[in-house]
Amino acid sequence: MIYLDYAAATPVSDKAVKAMLPYFSDDFFNPSAAYLPAVNVRRAYEAAKDDIAHVIGAKGADLVMTSGATEATNLAFSLIAANQDEEVLISAVEHPSVIENAKRVGKYQTVNVDKNGRVDIDDFKAKLTAKTHFISICLVSSELGTIQPISDLARIVTEERQRRAFAGERTPLYFHIDASQGLGLMEVKINRLGVDLITLNAAKVYGPKGIGALYVGHNVRLKPLAVGGGQEMGLRSGTENVPATIAFAAAITEAEKHLNGERKRLQMLKTKFRQSLADLPNICFLGKEKIQLVNFLPITLPGLDAERLIYALEDREVYVSTGAACAASKGVKSATLQAIGLSDEEIAGSLRITMGKFTDEESIAEASKIIHEVVMAELQRLAK
Repeated sequence: MIYLDYAAATPVSDKAVKAMLPYFSDDFFNPSAAYLPAVNVRRAYEAAKDDIAHVIGAKGADLVMTSGATEATNLAFSLIAANQDEEVLISAVEHPSVIENAKRVGKYQTVNVDKNGRVDIDDFKAKLTAKTHFISICLVSSELGTIQPISDLARIVTEERQRRAFAGERTPLYFHIDASQGLGLMEVKINRLGVDLITLNAAKVYGPKGIGALYVGHNVRLKPLAVGGGQEMGLRSGTENVPATIAFAAAITEAEKHLNGERKRLQMLKTKFRQSLADLPNICFLGKEKIQLVNFLPITLPGLDAERLIYALEDREVYVSTGAACAASKGVKSATLQAIGLSDEEIAGSLRITMGKFTDEESIAEASKIIHEVVMAELQRLAK
């Protein structure tokens, strides 16, 4: 098997599995209970939160643990009341959890992106109005791997806050980013990014599925999505998912430790993979390498049907995708690829290749060979 869809899911690391296993059996206690074994579990849970938060330059008390990135983003949007005068600003390449929340609010504007999927800063400035209350931009596009200029956008947000203060305007302005794709492959530090809320996801960084977190700045007051026992500062009631949180901490700590080396390794593999695919007929590489996450290699083969290619590759045990997994599973045309100006033919022929921990030179050489054979077979079929 050659797995090349790490942007969709990563296998859980051995260290993460080892760290979490005791909390299913020996240390199964409810962390809210008063007796000593439960108190020890509480301490381990809080220490794990501290470890996760440390990676982004925060404290464990700044994190609300969630069931994943989608819930974290929904919690961030709890700042906004539906059908009020406040407006939301999102980019044209956002995850469905952001888009659907913006639609639910009712009043939102979409910032244009360039041909590489990067936010148009001039359009961002133009659409940031006195009524804008909430901004949500992905740190890295989940389909193109394009890294957004978050720090630059944050400076513009700061200037708008200052303008409002001087003008006596009371509308607050919050900036949320989804860092799911970037975590583990680039530095994600709150002091450099300058944002108020950050969505984190264990499943993209060799942790288990079903666990994520929302970093919440000290000036932010959220509304709970679920009420009950008051866990997670009253913002996420319910017994804490201790095993998954412990595993998340182990996975992200391991990824952070090897971040620089892994980036260099993946960049080398990406260069070789790109060169090996360059002679495919009509191939076009999407995005711009200088502003693209190192493990992303999205391509389009206009005139071919990407879904047919995916099934043919699957028969040869090579696994890639057509874009964001949640959109691809519904057969929906990619809004991201439309936003960067691709034609219907180019969108239909697009593939997202993403590499990760277990990708090596041998696997990309074999994958390239199989991709060539599958593409040429499809071209011959169409030529008949």
